[in-house]
Amino acid sequence: MGKVSTADREPRSGTFPNGMDYLSWGSGPKTLLFIQGGPGSTVPNGMLRRMFRRQFDAFLDAGYALWIVTRRRGMAPDHSIADMADDYARLITEEFGGRVDVLVAESFGGMIGQYLAARHPDSFGHIALVVTAAELSDWGKDVDARMAQALAGGDTNGAGTVFAEYLLPGRRLIWLRRLIGPLISRRLMSGSDFPAQDVLTEVKGEMTFNSRAVLPLIRRPVLLICGGSDQFFPREVAQETAGLIPDCTLVWYEGKGHLRAASSGRIAQDVLAFAGRS
Repeated sequence: MGKVSTADREPRSGTFPNGMDYLSWGSGPKTLLFIQGGPGSTVPNGMLRRMFRRQFDAFLDAGYALWIVTRRRGMAPDHSIADMADDYARLITEEFGGRVDVLVAESFGGMIGQYLAARHPDSFGHIALVVTAAELSDWGKDVDARMAQALAGGDTNGAGTVFAEYLLPGRRLIWLRRLIGPLISRRLMSGSDFPAQDVLTEVKGEMTFNSRAVLPLIRRPVLLICGGSDQFFPREVAQETAGLIPDCTLVWYEGKGHLRAASSGRIAQDVLAFAGRS
């Protein structure tokens, strides 16, 4: 494909009739839907938006229109991760003609993606699950629960301090996390809209998430990208996940933790190579 015009690189944002917010770039003939992590989903702003755009440039150049779509607003407290997968499948039917060419689902979004692949295999051409697995570690559940409580309570500085734990775990670095927490909040969470009940609904689903029973039902090829040093989804759980999916290509980003693997420039290259195999 040729270079994408400047106008095509300008973002478009809005809300679908079902209440799911979106951010989109490009107008290529192929469609890529990105399901972001959590708990809590929002249209990226500021620095986070620029990070996503840089990461997605290769997809734009390859002829994809890119869509980041949040979870549905106003979810019931018992709305499960499987229910969230059904929400995205319904969105694909209503807004994307029943199918997207590539689905990239990251972290919490990857949990949703596992159910989407098992329950709605005709809604996508290719699927990549990024930094996710069949179950979250106990450490990951604890950290995410604390961040969700901070976000739901409107304490963005507190959420930034917990977010810093993703990068700087351990009790001896508490002082540093408290120091940089407000900075992280300003750079990554400024202008973010996290509906309180939805954040708590997502973390509730995360605490009980275990997809081992549905993974063998996935009949489409899956690309699973995992960080070799991911504390949220440890290596042994990722390996087990790949083994439970009948047709799974597992790619390791060795030496990378959760955030570094999720933000790697390799992702677009690996997804495009996977999507180009058939």
